[in-house]
Amino acid sequence: MAEHTLRAGKRLAATTVPVRRTGLDGQSLPLPDDSCDAALSTWTLCTIPDVAAALREIGRVLKPGGALHFVEHGLAPDERVRRWQYRLEPMQKRLFGGCHLTRPIADLLTAAGFTITELDVFYEKSAPKPVGAASLGVAVYEPA
Repeated sequence: MAEHTLRAGKRLAATTVPVRRTGLDGQSLPLPDDSCDAALSTWTLCTIPDVAAALREIGRVLKPGGALHFVEHGLAPDERVRRWQYRLEPMQKRLFGGCHLTRPIADLLTAAGFTITELDVFYEKSAPKPVGAASLGVAVYEPA
């Protein structure tokens, strides 16, 4: 068993907060409408084929005012780095399971009906800038 799985298991066993992992397909969550207080997405929005559908699905299962906590890589804040991202993305997608470097995370969230309440856009220290542009934050879902 992987070390990260063991670490998560220990933490889950120690918490009183109910946590449920729903599987790999963010475009179709096996949960009822308005059933979750919060959701977590970590480095996944880059590879989901229909990211807008996945964000709609998260909105569907979140209770009104529910929060999506996220850390994702995507479109860089600097034009020079973005140019490199567009050049590298075709190869990145082929080599890394469909991973897109140029998805504008904040724009995708707001287009899906989320209000971003916290956002930090930065470059990961251990990665080259074109693959290390990251967005960390919280977005609240208020259905229309």
